[in-house]
Amino acid sequence: MRQIESIVNFLTEAVLDKKTPDFEISETERNDTDRLHERLLNLIRGKRINEAEDLLFERLDTGDRRYLELAVDFYARLNKLDGETLRDSDFSRSEIEDGLKDIASRFGIPLADLFQSMHGEEN
Repeated sequence: MRQIESIVNFLTEAVLDKKTPDFEISETERNDTDRLHERLLNLIRGKRINEAEDLLFERLDTGDRRYLELAVDFYARLNKLDGETLRDSDFSRSEIEDGLKDIASRFGIPLADLFQSMHGEEN
């Protein structure tokens, strides 16, 4: 759970330059990422997390940074679910971590290198 939080925080703060991983819906006009966000939330509420993750990867556009924001929000929300809800949804924390790493990789973000540089700054 901590590793997932670390990845979420790193992507949120260092890559997206945001304070929270929350995906913000456009107030002026609804676009594809806004509609996908709503669909993902509905699937999570319905405990259809595998279907939601499949949909996320199916629609993912690595040329659009909003999809990275959406994905980070998605996995941050999943990580907040309790173990029982994840089990009932046939999903695990390791799948959350793997999904985050896969998203980062698809967007060309080498997490291992970034974590090394982050820890190097602390020394």
